[in-house]
Amino acid sequence: MGKGGEQGGDSGEPAAQIRFYTWEEIQKHNLRTDKWLVIERKVYNVTKWANRHPGGQRVISHCAGEDATDAFQAFHINPTLVQKFLKPLLIGELAPGEPSQDRGKNAQAGWLQHDFGHLSVFKKSSWNHIFHKFVIGHLKGASANWWNHRHFQHHAKPNIFKKDPDVNMLHIFVLGDTQPVEYGKKKLKYLPYNHQHEYFFLIFPPLLIPVYFQIQIISTMIRRRFWADLAWAISYYLRYFLTYIPFYGILGSLGLLTFVRFLESHWFVWVTQMNHIPMEIDSEKHRDWLSSQMAATCNIEQSFFNDWFTGHLNFQIEHHLFPTMPRHNFWKVKPLVKSLCAKYGVPYEEKPLGKAFVDIVGSLKKSGDLWLDAYLHK
Repeated sequence: MGKGGEQGGDSGEPAAQIRFYTWEEIQKHNLRTDKWLVIERKVYNVTKWANRHPGGQRVISHCAGEDATDAFQAFHINPTLVQKFLKPLLIGELAPGEPSQDRGKNAQAGWLQHDFGHLSVFKKSSWNHIFHKFVIGHLKGASANWWNHRHFQHHAKPNIFKKDPDVNMLHIFVLGDTQPVEYGKKKLKYLPYNHQHEYFFLIFPPLLIPVYFQIQIISTMIRRRFWADLAWAISYYLRYFLTYIPFYGILGSLGLLTFVRFLESHWFVWVTQMNHIPMEIDSEKHRDWLSSQMAATCNIEQSFFNDWFTGHLNFQIEHHLFPTMPRHNFWKVKPLVKSLCAKYGVPYEEKPLGKAFVDIVGSLKKSGDLWLDAYLHK
């Protein structure tokens, strides 16, 4: 049996003989300065390579100490090509007696950029990346790298605290069943969380895009030196103001832009949060790919309106299981996913659009009540 401390060197070069590792050994290497992961039973040391990972170092780091096979296959449209980059990082294999997965722990332009960002339009990744930068930058005024950094983490670890940026609420909201109790026991009261289902309407839908996202996008582009993204974003604002200032003046154009962002933000928040906030939100449980995605995701009933209004993200389950799949194919794979879930007893949740909206508020109220009870009595 291989010794966890004897790796193929920090360089990530494979040893002369095949080394075998147990899950107990592999799971020790999930630190910031020491990252191993497993793909198709092969063990890789990605410690130094993580910073060069095209999808971002955080995405790959979230899988450290785990079986990343399903995530690897889901995120890469050409796994054979990517395998070439893995060869120098190979340090061994799972021991023959170890399971493959550690079961014990076991406008529509917005949707268009989402399609390009998921590499689901063109067969070549490079074409998807080029068009993604154009659509999200020139047509939306945002940053492709910023979007990738956030969104890939969300897909890799949905609804996992400290790994999914979408559930980092900056102490404005408490989510799920465990975080509210932890806040309550520690007597943390940044806001009256028992009223969060009420102030949600004043903070989240109207301010997410025109305020929070705008500040974060601009600061990220400057801080991380995403100069190409910044140039694309500037081209959007130049085009916008050159078009509208002759009609509405400077203040009128600013007002129109803010109002459009305000409306877009309401639509975006309700559509994106209805699939996740009412679901399980917790710390890392090291589940397999199917279980982790199903616990954090639900679907909305299919209809012509729902398909259009949500950009086909009413098929959120299928989108999370197959993130590079073109969205017009979700309905085709849905029966297969439901059949698979039924076979293995995995809950498959689907609800009407109206109920999905109501469940967002209901979930926030439930979490707020849990916080208040823990704050007062524990």
